[in-house]
Amino acid sequence: MSRAFVKEPDGDQADESVVEKPQSDFPNYMTLSGLQDMKQAVEELRQQHRDLKKDEEEMQVKNQIKRIEADLRYLEKRIQCAIPVDTSKIDSAEIRFGAKVDLIDENDKRFQFRIVGEDEADAEQGLISWVSPLARELIGKKAGDVLVWERPSGDLELEVLDFSYK
Repeated sequence: MSRAFVKEPDGDQADESVVEKPQSDFPNYMTLSGLQDMKQAVEELRQQHRDLKKDEEEMQVKNQIKRIEADLRYLEKRIQCAIPVDTSKIDSAEIRFGAKVDLIDENDKRFQFRIVGEDEADAEQGLISWVSPLARELIGKKAGDVLVWERPSGDLELEVLDFSYK
């Protein structure tokens, strides 16, 4: 087949392939600090957008603007549907959203996780989404309870040592 009539972008055309991030079907629970961080991210993106608009004739800048606009739409919608949770006011005998949980495995290796909103999750920082399999196992547990963390690398038995909402 001849490619003579196939339209391909050249150097002076904007990239049309910016993909919108999908919104989650779960309720958008967020910690107060997570909501504040997201609002700050929106302000930073808006400032970048304003700065880039000054040079929007350049193709690379047009593409950056499109990506920033997509990110802004996603974040603004997440903020709009946010359900803020003030974890400092939680007084529960069971693990719930916002809890910082101390765990130990059968090899005496310790773990610490905080259950947060989907957009706040950062496993390297010990922040796990409330919809993650581990968080779902933890929710409703108490100090002393044992659970199985089903992981791709193999199941791990964990004991809840303690938890708090501070």
